[in-house]
Amino acid sequence: MAAPTRRLVRPALFICDLQEKFRPAIHEFARVVSTTQKLLKASQILDIPVFATTQLRAKLGETCPELGLDAEGGVKPMAHVDKSAFSMMVPDLRKEFEKLGPEKREVVVVGIESHICVTQTTLDLLRDGHKVYVIADAVSSCNKQEVPIALARLRAEGAVVTSSESWLYECMGDASIGEFKEMAKSVKEFSKGTKENLEALCKM
Repeated sequence: MAAPTRRLVRPALFICDLQEKFRPAIHEFARVVSTTQKLLKASQILDIPVFATTQLRAKLGETCPELGLDAEGGVKPMAHVDKSAFSMMVPDLRKEFEKLGPEKREVVVVGIESHICVTQTTLDLLRDGHKVYVIADAVSSCNKQEVPIALARLRAEGAVVTSSESWLYECMGDASIGEFKEMAKSVKEFSKGTKENLEALCKM
């Protein structure tokens, strides 16, 4: 019997502009950060490369500290770059992303704002031929009404809009993979937050 393989073989996690200074302005910012923490934990278990950006860091500040990017014991992104463009696909990040190889990847996008930077990042990745997942319980905007409009547009453009837990299980694809037990433990650890984040960010 062949060894089990993951369903998504070349995933990458893009974290867009989750900066401390945005906390008071963004609808349910803490929920977006919470889901992103869960995905970062998964990235460590499943060895998924992480890419992050800040928007005009000198003016708008650093990435919020609870994500632990670049911190001792935290996640070291392949790129953690500052930008003025709205899309994350700026030259410095693109250069590091291309080091993964020429194959098309399954990119999961989280962060802010849904209708601006998340949208333009997703459109650029789709244009480059990647499969893009936008995590509905990990994106938001200043005005909450912008979010469903943005997600509807991105679905129409060809992105997959899904939940964090759905994406994690799709990423694994098989309960027999070596990392499943640790992942299942992590999912259980975040289960209360997952429910609360879905209720706050994904109201039907």
